[in-house]
Amino acid sequence: MAAFLLGAVLLVVQPQIVPSRLVINSKAQTSFQSVQRELLKKTSPKNDFKENIHSNGSCQQLPQTIIIGVRKGGTRALLEMLSLHPDIAAAESEVHFFDWEDHYRNGLQWYINQMPFSYPNQITVEKTPAYFTSPKVPERVYSMNPSMRLLLILRDPSERVLSDYTQVLYNHMQKHKPYPSIEQFLIKDGELNVDYKAINRSLYYIHMQNWLKYFPLDHIHIVDGDKLIKDPFPEIEKVERFLKLSPQINASNFYFNKTKGFYCLRDSGRERCLHESKGRAHPQVDTRLLEKLHEYFHEPNKKFFELVGRTFDWH
Repeated sequence: MAAFLLGAVLLVVQPQIVPSRLVINSKAQTSFQSVQRELLKKTSPKNDFKENIHSNGSCQQLPQTIIIGVRKGGTRALLEMLSLHPDIAAAESEVHFFDWEDHYRNGLQWYINQMPFSYPNQITVEKTPAYFTSPKVPERVYSMNPSMRLLLILRDPSERVLSDYTQVLYNHMQKHKPYPSIEQFLIKDGELNVDYKAINRSLYYIHMQNWLKYFPLDHIHIVDGDKLIKDPFPEIEKVERFLKLSPQINASNFYFNKTKGFYCLRDSGRERCLHESKGRAHPQVDTRLLEKLHEYFHEPNKKFFELVGRTFDWH
């Protein structure tokens, strides 16, 4: 089953396949489904809601866990690694329900329709990195489910800025479109351009404050994205414990691919790596400019550490 779930996440171009085995329901899941049913009745016009239930006992349901970000923090790697667990059913693509108005206006029935079919004992997970930095999202998620378990994966803010730029750069290159150098974004009038969106996305404490208005800190598990790259298994163990999953993922599920330069996944004899777009080399940046970036993030990082009661090995 774990192999199937991993394949479903990695091969996003394949059509959704309905699981084939039946798992006995639990009281907790029965309660969750009852809450979902009542929520749909309230939010659907004229009670025009539909439960998508398969004959084998699987169904589409609201996620109990959301990977809320951060952009270029390692959300895809986290989702694929987590999908090694047989009790995880992951949405294949970013849903953008809570941050895109056109999607949000479609209502919860539309949101459920984007979810994978899952069994009663499974946790449905979706990931949309833009959620973390979108001011309106925390309240919307809370309104849907105040007990939501949230996963947030963060990297060194300076490295995240460079990855953010690199992704956009490659998108332009693939379309044969010119794109300014990173220095043109980072420097304005001889000073660090603090209005650059990539820099604002790395001000973690500002966005975290918004989430903590609605969710207690023990409902938000922070994954160290830098450690996940270097040694994924300990970080995934922590996620299993946070989600109250039985320990099913082990160190043998990960192996270092020297050619790609990062860890890949192994499950039931099948080996898979992240898409080639992951792990791209960052552009060369002047040392003095990097120092400016590190200096700028020093105080915001300190505020974030105080906010979450935890420190990270960032510049």
